[in-house]
Amino acid sequence: MSLIATDNKRVVIGLGQTGMACARYLFARGLAFFACDTRDNPPAAEEFRRQFPGVPLYCGALDADLLSQASEMLLSPGVGQADPAIRQAVERGVRLSGDIDLFCQQAKAPIVAITGSNAKSTVTTLVGEMALAAGLNVRVGGNLGTPVLDLLDDSAELYVLELSSFQLETTNDLRAAAATVLNISPDHLDRYDSIQGYHAAKHRIYRGCGCAVTNRDDALTQPLVATGTKIRSFGLSKPDLNQFGLMEHQGVTWLARGMQPLLDVREMKIRGSHNQANALAALALGEAVGLPMASMLEALKSFAGLKHRCQWVASKCGAQWYNDTKGTNVGATLAALNGLGATLAGDEKIILIAGGVGKGQSFDELEKPMGLFGRELVLIGEDGPNIAAAINSVPHRFATSMADAVAQANEIAQAGDVVLLSPACASFDMFSGYPARGDAFVAAVEELTCD
Repeated sequence: MSLIATDNKRVVIGLGQTGMACARYLFARGLAFFACDTRDNPPAAEEFRRQFPGVPLYCGALDADLLSQASEMLLSPGVGQADPAIRQAVERGVRLSGDIDLFCQQAKAPIVAITGSNAKSTVTTLVGEMALAAGLNVRVGGNLGTPVLDLLDDSAELYVLELSSFQLETTNDLRAAAATVLNISPDHLDRYDSIQGYHAAKHRIYRGCGCAVTNRDDALTQPLVATGTKIRSFGLSKPDLNQFGLMEHQGVTWLARGMQPLLDVREMKIRGSHNQANALAALALGEAVGLPMASMLEALKSFAGLKHRCQWVASKCGAQWYNDTKGTNVGATLAALNGLGATLAGDEKIILIAGGVGKGQSFDELEKPMGLFGRELVLIGEDGPNIAAAINSVPHRFATSMADAVAQANEIAQAGDVVLLSPACASFDMFSGYPARGDAFVAAVEELTCD
């Protein structure tokens, strides 16, 4: 393809997924560009040269004089703006941008934009499922899955985008129909000088939005937006008019909008207070772009969660089975135990399957939630004995394989119990990775025979 002569020459910096998507976008439109990567031999270099013949590629340390030949730098999320060459080019007047701005120039459908330190993938996926249930042609991606430029489709009726702070740093003109910062906790402080810098990057998502959706339980999500911008909130407290929250109705907890009960939380497959917050956030975002409430509630009832992340697997042999193999550290397992534990009723308890390579962690913090919610521990792997030594509040037993662990958990479980795989450990003593561990759990549950 011949490149169209133009003074608006661009440079794509970084050949990861995003950089390659930018290159495909520019090349397909005949727009002049060149590319740089800070690595001497980036893995995608040969693929780049094959797909984009004649487009210059420069590898190694960035050069300010070279970058200054462009009018615009399209920066991949993994490349920080602090690089001296990038800073010098900006000082010389080169515009700094990214794939989100390119996307927004072409997208014809409304955008739901989602960021946060935690849960953004779950909420993004859930809003996408709600739109599908409403019969819309919806495209879902961004930091989750498909790069945004590969989502562009004139037939799309809604875009639902997960955006990281790194992507938002170079986003200047998002103008989402609905935008949210779900929560903020210290993260990526190797990239930002302080949590204030991280906070500022996240809050770029609200720029020009039609409706800002905030978390009442996290003051750091509250935006400074233009007068006239609609603001909706979600939280685990009882909601005010037009807000989303929890209420007691008919003696149980319901998702609610204002004074209107919407859904008994027991009807959702995803459990725990954190997932109730995720559901409320998704409802607020969906309402902001006109999704019918009935369709959203149907999607909530069928949504089983993201694979390997406290994912509901089955209701089998009288128990509920959850795959949280991505819980590779104590903090993640604590969150799963506390979240699921808060939903138990009567004599229901949790049987926890845990163990693997602990990487020197202390397991003492698991003692309290297991004492509150646990029935028994089924332990696997290298650090199973260390977990047993740390937790005295419930009995424990050891298993030699995942199939053995599932079979033993099934023997222990009583009616209504939760069997939770959340290992608090890495997997590489027994499996090729945490997905293989989760897949083995799911397969073993599916093969269970019940009396």
